[in-house]
Amino acid sequence: MRTGRGADGVAALDVAAVSHSYGPKRALNDVSFSIAPATFTVLLGLNGAGKTTLFSLITHLYDTRHGSIRIFGHEVGRSPGEALRRLGIVFQARTLDLDLTVYQNLSYHASLHGLGSTEARRRIDALLAQVEMSDRLRDKARSLSGGQMRRIEIARALLHRPPLLLLDEATVGLDVQSRAGILASIRKLVETEGISVFWATHLIDEVDDGDHVVVLSQGNLVAKGSVAEVVRTTGTKSIGEAFSKLSHKAPAAGAEEPS
Repeated sequence: MRTGRGADGVAALDVAAVSHSYGPKRALNDVSFSIAPATFTVLLGLNGAGKTTLFSLITHLYDTRHGSIRIFGHEVGRSPGEALRRLGIVFQARTLDLDLTVYQNLSYHASLHGLGSTEARRRIDALLAQVEMSDRLRDKARSLSGGQMRRIEIARALLHRPPLLLLDEATVGLDVQSRAGILASIRKLVETEGISVFWATHLIDEVDDGDHVVVLSQGNLVAKGSVAEVVRTTGTKSIGEAFSKLSHKAPAAGAEEPS
């Protein structure tokens, strides 16, 4: 993996010695890694590996009691406002208001970030063009397909121009074409806008050879680095083989995520 830090020495995301438990169940065990600005990093793990718990800690849905998490140098636990305003989030569950139009969903979110109506409309138009959804501006969210809803949620997450975008199993339930289209859109953002992306998935075909990966298994970090580095260090021939080998290790401290 890259050093995980930009030219100024600050990582887009820095996770240091983070552990988390649900009662006696350990969901994360001393997880540490960092990702550099303007990179596409994949968080790989089977269901129950700890991905959702980690995202809940990064987004401050849960308090970080053991370890620290920093977003562009701002610690989530100590300065949540400063940290989270640099973060855009697309959760696994659909979160659009189905009875509102696309524009209403986006403009409401813009107002939460203090954007005036003129600037909000300008950003909404630009982002909808970017995700190829300009023609659905006045349509109610319930009329959209699953892939189209996801594109709108991505546009919404980018309205306040965050330098880090988190996506938790963003393509679950979508067809192959929709999955490919969304991945292509996100990768383009990294290239053209310099956004850092942290993409959680259990689907190995969503990993590109040029990506960086962080692999969780039963709450333990079992690999991190470029795809080539992980393949080499596991003695396998592909990232698919490496993921299978790493995921079937059985760390003694492992536990399950809540469903």
